[in-house]
Amino acid sequence: MPSDLAYWIISVPLEDNDPHRMFSELGSKLLSDGGSASSDFGQLSFPPLKTGTLESLISLSEDLPKLDTTYTQIVVKIIDTLRALLNNDESALAQHVLINEQSLDDYMLSWSWNTQKYRADRSLRETVDMLGKELNSIDSVMKQKLANYNSAKSQLQQLQRKKLGNLSQKSLADVVHKEDFVDAQSEYLETLLVAVPKNNVKDWQAKYERLTNMVVPRSSHKIDADSEYALFNVTVFKKVKDEFVQKCRENKFVVRTDFSWDDELVSRQRQELEDAGDSEKELWTELLRLARTNFSEAYQALAHLKIVRTFVESVLRYGLPADYFAVSIRPNAKRSKALMATLQSHFKYLEGYNESGKKGKNKKGSKAEASVGDAPGEYAQLLEEEQFAFVLTEQYMVAV
Repeated sequence: MPSDLAYWIISVPLEDNDPHRMFSELGSKLLSDGGSASSDFGQLSFPPLKTGTLESLISLSEDLPKLDTTYTQIVVKIIDTLRALLNNDESALAQHVLINEQSLDDYMLSWSWNTQKYRADRSLRETVDMLGKELNSIDSVMKQKLANYNSAKSQLQQLQRKKLGNLSQKSLADVVHKEDFVDAQSEYLETLLVAVPKNNVKDWQAKYERLTNMVVPRSSHKIDADSEYALFNVTVFKKVKDEFVQKCRENKFVVRTDFSWDDELVSRQRQELEDAGDSEKELWTELLRLARTNFSEAYQALAHLKIVRTFVESVLRYGLPADYFAVSIRPNAKRSKALMATLQSHFKYLEGYNESGKKGKNKKGSKAEASVGDAPGEYAQLLEEEQFAFVLTEQYMVAV
């Protein structure tokens, strides 16, 4: 059973060279067998693609499912990027997953081959390679831009954490003042900042002078406090600094060795945060615009790949001439089983198909073989995998 979260591209042999009649009959059948069996459907048309040899068709039939999966993932990753940039706002996402400013329904249900961008007179292998090259190029650009944005976002978050964390880790530039430190030009003395767990404040006040020798008496004063820590300064001789720091660790006092007073520190950190915010915002805007554009391009390329796959399977199934009738259907999730039953009933006459391309009484499972003649044994299983009387390919549908 195909997914009800994908467009169904269906292909069958064209009868009497009259696709409009076939479309009208199918539409009447879909509507009469449940009304809302499908949300919507539209007629598609294959361009005059080159069929090539049986060997090339079978080779493509083996490769296309793998390529289909790989390239669908490229489109999915772009969607994931858009969702992340838009904070999972589905209404905002719907405004960005457009194909040349068209909705996906409008694009897929009135699909036509873009002859200006993808020449139909190339071999099918060349067309598939060209589509793959485009999709891989889009993927490469997206990966690089996403890495740049994530780097800028990470830098901004680190700077923000420094302002928002507790006193054992946050930036102290806005907390302390120059007066809290001994003269920075002192040859022998240095002031340290120590974050003391609130439950240990009395312990600190009783112990700090005796943690090591050469601690300046009564040099520790409480500067600030939060819900977890109290921040104290203390002045020691430089020669015992390392020992004092070690003793503090043993007593669960956190010495902020990462901080030293700088007259320009406050303004510099403020500027760093502002610059990081500007950079993140600029890269966010750039990535959002790129993801929107690349989604449109990648989705179109993927849709063309799906049509090639449908065409290849149609030739292998029904043979030549390569005249087929195709439709795209957006299944109603609540009626997808009913839709499938209607389609199988409507195209039941195709369950047997003989070599001449005429309807026959061949058993189900031999139709692919009949359409292309006696296939080599190594391909027999491939050709027997078809499970419907019609060719069905699924195209990714964005759930918004």
